[in-house]
Amino acid sequence: MTDEEPRTRYLSTAVFVAGVGGITAIVITLDVLTGTAVRLFPLLIFLPAIVAGLGSLRQTVIASVWVVLVEAGTGAYVRGEPGDILLASAFTLVFGVLSVIGCAYRVRREEEIHRLRSATAALQRQILRPLPLRTGEVAVDGLYHPVEEDPMVGGDMYEVAPSRHGTRVLIADVQGKGIPAIGTALAVLGAFREAAYREDTLTGVVEALESAVERHNFFTARTGEPERMVTALVLDLSRELGVEAVNCGHIAPFVLHDGRAWQVGLGEPGVPLGLAALAPGPRRIARFTFPYGATMLLVTDGVTEARDPVGVFYPLEQRLRAWALEPPAKLADTLRDDLRAFTAAAPRDDIALLTLRRPEWGAPP
Repeated sequence: MTDEEPRTRYLSTAVFVAGVGGITAIVITLDVLTGTAVRLFPLLIFLPAIVAGLGSLRQTVIASVWVVLVEAGTGAYVRGEPGDILLASAFTLVFGVLSVIGCAYRVRREEEIHRLRSATAALQRQILRPLPLRTGEVAVDGLYHPVEEDPMVGGDMYEVAPSRHGTRVLIADVQGKGIPAIGTALAVLGAFREAAYREDTLTGVVEALESAVERHNFFTARTGEPERMVTALVLDLSRELGVEAVNCGHIAPFVLHDGRAWQVGLGEPGVPLGLAALAPGPRRIARFTFPYGATMLLVTDGVTEARDPVGVFYPLEQRLRAWALEPPAKLADTLRDDLRAFTAAAPRDDIALLTLRRPEWGAPP
C-alpha cells in the first residue's frame, strides 16, 4: 500500500504573478518618486535569477522578457539616454538568458534526482511482501511509505512468514539511508525468510539475523561503507493466545482489545542487530497474551517521532485509545490519514506499520 509519487514543486501561478508584479511595482515606484541620480530600476535585472532558483523554466522565461520590457519602458519614461537604455536592456537580456539556462539545468537535475529516488522507493516496495494477507493465525494489513523527497530513502522493512512453527513477523529499521541501507535490509529480509521456516526457536531466528548483519557489515566495510545496525522486533505467533517476542532496540507493539489500547511491556530492549558483541548476555524472549478478537499494531519510528508544526510528537497511544472502542476496519489507513493531518506536512521519515488481527474464537483468520 503506497501513496502517489510527489511532483516537482514550483512557484504557483498566483505566487509567481504576485511576486514578480509586486517587486516590479515597488522598485519602479521608489525610483520614480525619489527621482535620485542613482536609478533603482536596473536592480530588476536580478529578478529572473530569483525566479530561476524557485520557479519553472516557463516562469523564468516570462520573468526575463518582463524585466527587459520594464527596463526599456522605465528608461524611456525617465528620459534616459537612448544609448544607456539600449545598453541596460542588452545587459538585462543577457542576464535573463543566463537565468533561463541556469533554470533549465536546475530542473533537469531535479528530475534526474526524482527519478532516482522514485526508482529506489519502487525497489523497496518490490522487496516487501504485498498486503493484506492471511495466515493460519492472523489477518495482516499495513502500509509502507518511503520518503522520496529526502536526499536518500531509508531502510524500513517488514515481513510476515507463515511457517511450520506458526506465523513469524519482523518489523525493522536500518540505520542510515540510501542504497547501502537498502542493501542491509535485503540481507536481513533474506535471512529472516529462510530462518523463520528453518529455526525451531525464535532466538534461533534472531541469531540468523544477527549473523546476516555481521556478514553484510564485514563486506561493506571493505568498500569503505560504514557498518550499520538494525533495530528490529521479531514475533512468533502460534495458534495459542501467547506471543513470543525478541526486541532488538525497536518500538514495542501496541494492542487494541475490548475497548482498551496499551503498549506491550517487553522489558528492557536488547541491543540492535549488528551490536550483539556489546550485549551483556544472550537475547531474551518476552511473552505476552494476544487475545482472540484483538488487533496488534507494529510501527517504525517514522510514526512515533513525527511532529506537528510546533514540534509536538504524534500521540500514538492516545490516538489508539480513542479508537479502541471501535477499531477502524482499516486501522493502517486511518492512522496514516490522521498522521498527515497532525503533521500538516509530508512525512520527514519513512513510515512502515503492520496491523495483525486475531480472529474471534472459532472464526477463520
